[in-house]
Amino acid sequence: MKYIDDIKAAVEVMKKGGVILYPTDTVWGIGCDATNKEAVAKVYQIKRREESKAMICLVDSDIRIQRYVRDVPEVAWDVMNLATKPTTVILDGANGLADNLIADDGSVAIRITQEEFSKELCYRMQKPIVSTSANISGEPAAQNYCDISEEILNAVDYVCTSRRNEHKPHQPSSIIRLRKDGEVTIIR
Repeated sequence: MKYIDDIKAAVEVMKKGGVILYPTDTVWGIGCDATNKEAVAKVYQIKRREESKAMICLVDSDIRIQRYVRDVPEVAWDVMNLATKPTTVILDGANGLADNLIADDGSVAIRITQEEFSKELCYRMQKPIVSTSANISGEPAAQNYCDISEEILNAVDYVCTSRRNEHKPHQPSSIIRLRKDGEVTIIR
């Protein structure tokens, strides 16, 4: 399947409330429309993860972040612009996302992806996409497609064909908590 057809198919599945498996700027991810509560619940179920443990969203641009987070602190832009590897920021004031994706304190973990496939996927979706590692909670993250368990492969509605033959080390993103008052906490 051609790259662009793969993206179009994945977007169609997500727009209908489905869950996809896709390559990201870090490890392989399980994803869905981050504004769809039922789809987000399916991701938690597939991962066997408690809903109290928040998941990351991917977006394609800073404009998209501003649409889903109120009052992004200035330091967040500096962190994202200066980061030399994929960096997720946890920001207060999540807005317009599925409520089961927003932490109890109103925050959301969000990352602008620079990787070609996931950036185009986010751009064509025109909404944030859930991006949680393609594994059962507590098990190692799937760095490459070949690392994904049959259980996960069989649980999703669509598995992207792009980058399946890749075999190289991938790491989860850094995670930095940025509070409105300027407090910065490095999580990972």
